[in-house]
Amino acid sequence: MAAAPASSTSLFISKTSPSSNLSWKNQLPFLSAFATISLRGRGSNHRHSPRLVVFAMDAKPTVLVAEKLGEAGINLLKDFANVDCSYNLSPEELCNKISHCDALIVRSGTKVTRDVFESSAGRLKVVGRAGVGIDNVDLAAATEHGCLVVNAPTANTVAAAEHGIALLTAMARNVAQADASVKAGKWQRNKYVGVSLVGKTLAVMGFGKVGSEVARRAKGLGMHVIAHDPYAAADRARAMGVDLVSFDEAIATADFISLHMPLTPATSKILNDENFAKMKKGVRIVNVARGGVIDDDALVKALDVGIVAQAALDVFTEEPPSKDSKLVQHENVTVTPHLGASTMEAQEGVAIEIAEAVVGALKGELAATAVNAPMVPAEVLTELKPFVVLAEKLGRLAVQLVAGGRGVKNVKVTYASSRAPDDLDTRVLRAMITKGLIEPISSVFVNLVNADFTAKQRGLRITEERILLDGSPENPLEFIQVQIANVESKFASAISESGEIKMEGRVKDGIPHLTKVGSFEVDVSLEGNIILCRQVDQPGLIGKVGSILGEENVNVSFMSVGRVAQRKHAVMAIGVDEPPRKESLKRIGEIPAIEEFVYLKL
Repeated sequence: MAAAPASSTSLFISKTSPSSNLSWKNQLPFLSAFATISLRGRGSNHRHSPRLVVFAMDAKPTVLVAEKLGEAGINLLKDFANVDCSYNLSPEELCNKISHCDALIVRSGTKVTRDVFESSAGRLKVVGRAGVGIDNVDLAAATEHGCLVVNAPTANTVAAAEHGIALLTAMARNVAQADASVKAGKWQRNKYVGVSLVGKTLAVMGFGKVGSEVARRAKGLGMHVIAHDPYAAADRARAMGVDLVSFDEAIATADFISLHMPLTPATSKILNDENFAKMKKGVRIVNVARGGVIDDDALVKALDVGIVAQAALDVFTEEPPSKDSKLVQHENVTVTPHLGASTMEAQEGVAIEIAEAVVGALKGELAATAVNAPMVPAEVLTELKPFVVLAEKLGRLAVQLVAGGRGVKNVKVTYASSRAPDDLDTRVLRAMITKGLIEPISSVFVNLVNADFTAKQRGLRITEERILLDGSPENPLEFIQVQIANVESKFASAISESGEIKMEGRVKDGIPHLTKVGSFEVDVSLEGNIILCRQVDQPGLIGKVGSILGEENVNVSFMSVGRVAQRKHAVMAIGVDEPPRKESLKRIGEIPAIEEFVYLKL
């Protein structure tokens, strides 16, 4: 059963290797915007205690720059990390290097495949794409491996738009062909008569950053601009004097078509034989987006029969294209070698933008350009900081109570708050509960990038419920409750009246507390580990348990007893700083008044 969709956020969580001795650098505040949370190494006595981790105190992260990057970006990276500039790597060389790298920066020429993520052995935390398109990065594999992918979508916007307009005008006036003709000693004025742009209809296919800038400039040239983009806001387009129309209407009415859509399964070869047949005879096409959105063979046929009068291409399905490419060699095609972002200003801007994004992600800051981790605002993350810790620990506690072989399939999370639903963003909390539920019972390292995928892969369905309380909305949450349905419990008292394992917690003075186990009220700080005991309520029992732990030099940090009535059943929750020996736990279980107990690791 698929997990309920939970938008991943840019709060990035990583888990270190067992041999790592890692800790936060002092200047990196928890959840300042984009926090990195890790667990202690497996060999530690506190392997499940959350703590903040980036790198070893005396070490820097390593960033592999696999394609040429502007000097300003390189210098920014060197201020924070060890930078390895290795260009023109083969796929095998990239896979060999990547296990030693924390971040990778590429442009469009390097394919970051599933093999790369698998070869990284979990070390690769961030992939930075110096540009807009991310079709050369396997996003699914990145997400599965918990690797954040960021791009640089703004710095080259103007450069790409300007190049689109340059190709548009050069194509309309046969600039490239006339230039070659004159240099060949010819003077063919009659052959290279062009067409005017004023009053012509331009269809902008993809009305994002670049597409809208092209539209703005085309309006200045006196063109009538229409656009197609299923995700564009109609009011924004109208404000620019652009009409949003259907795909078929756009290609059927346009004199010029400018392509600005991403390459996805839905847009791959979207300009094909079928769609060329719908176009106005003599249409002219500009592509500064992605080569794969055009079927090359279909375009050649459309050019040969005159459906397409001319094409101006900056991008190609295969780059560089073959020397004998019929499309490149066609006399009515103007080509440039992927120069859309190639201005001095754009190159510098892209280098700085991607370097800042990668360094910020490695530091634990909010990644505004994350493409596989939808963002939660920084102020929300800061406010939810203690509840993030509470959420993971409740999930971790609840799953350790599950007995039998049926597995965890249905989890219900309840949030009690005085805030309206629109004022309480729980995505990060749900992802942290997923992390707590899955990590203790699997070898998978779960973070907020791959939480949804991991839950779905394991058939874990998480539903959410909100209880609206009266009172001041100053605090975001009153309590969080986690219930696991259709399972047996190692600790029968954790089963609620309705038959689910139920754990409830609150934040008190900034510290997460366990406040309910099943139907029993308790109050124990979620620090260290916990022993839960169901007992007959009678004098001296707390002292007996405390004595056993004291004899083993196990420090008790908190102790709380919840009971249904005097001298009836009660549940005692004991927080311990050190893990008791099995012999000590056995002695506790042998106390006559104790009916059941369980030791839970945090």
